[in-house]
Amino acid sequence: MTLVAILSGAGISTDSGIPDYRGPNGLWRRDPGAEKLVTYDLYMTDPEIRRRSWRMRSDSPTLRAEPNGAHRAVAELSRSGTAVRVITQNVDGLHQLAGMPARKVLELHGTAREIVCTGCHVRSSMKEALGRVAAGEEDPRCLACGGILKSATVMFGERLDPEVLAQSVAIAKACEVFIVVGTTLQVQPAASLAGIAADHGALLIVVNAEPTPYDDRAHEIIREPIGTALPALLTRYRGDRPDQN
Repeated sequence: MTLVAILSGAGISTDSGIPDYRGPNGLWRRDPGAEKLVTYDLYMTDPEIRRRSWRMRSDSPTLRAEPNGAHRAVAELSRSGTAVRVITQNVDGLHQLAGMPARKVLELHGTAREIVCTGCHVRSSMKEALGRVAAGEEDPRCLACGGILKSATVMFGERLDPEVLAQSVAIAKACEVFIVVGTTLQVQPAASLAGIAADHGALLIVVNAEPTPYDDRAHEIIREPIGTALPALLTRYRGDRPDQN
């Protein structure tokens, strides 16, 4: 059975109302100072950065967003009988909301739907924490130990989860088709997965509006809008029975 691996970036979620980061109108280009709010050392040492970060989370469309046609097409591909694994740079959880089983989704940069205590490492719901912020707590602390709370995402200055990264590398090496969608492939080590897949014989397909450093290794480059291009592309790999993998 063909194993299709999909590396998704922010571009797959823009149709859901979540802005990307490095595109022409991306968050980091519009407001370079926003990076400070997700830089670990600054977050841990500056209470004002934390207060601003909580305000940013409260205003973020991420938790209100719904999966779009591209997310649903990936889930439908899995249900069709094709072996699919998603490696995502996104933290929005929309692949799972669209119907992809959580065990088939590797979140390289964590999830914005949970928070974690930097002291005792207890996890809890982001919605619960934002409820506390709405009630007047500008910098809510861990209810278990009083430690600093942060989004369960990988901030600048933090390392990726080594187990998640190792699983992602294993999938890149094992897959027959590796589809890059909605990412400029600028952030390492996630970007290197495209090269690893190509090195191990995978058919590399890039679906992205902007050029990437791996375009010269791609078998196919698609510049059309992701919302229509990805569902059309995935029909090539649809199976005809329930996927048990």
